[in-house]
Amino acid sequence: MTTPRIAAFQAMIAKNPDNALARFGLATELLKAEQWAEAIVELEAYLARLEDEGNGWLKLADALAHVGRIDDAHAAIARGIVAANKHGHAGMAEEMAERMAEYERVGQNTTE
Repeated sequence: MTTPRIAAFQAMIAKNPDNALARFGLATELLKAEQWAEAIVELEAYLARLEDEGNGWLKLADALAHVGRIDDAHAAIARGIVAANKHGHAGMAEEMAERMAEYERVGQNTTE
């Protein structure tokens, strides 16, 4: 489903593919629309272009978890914790550590 906001961000990216913030905006809208795979692509593109302070990594981890890529979600969370701590966001780092524990529980439940 393409919403007007998704279309607007897609148009921005078409004009300037290196616009990291437009990619982040598009990814956020895709997450709201539960378009996980597309959001992953945009978040990875965003993270390749801009040093994130943690939130982008958390969003990527959540999207990865939704498509069952728990190991990749763990890796994204680990990178997010490093980024959050580097930028003085201790609360975000704690939230990510809690989220990693949630992913571990989900991963354990899928292997039973």
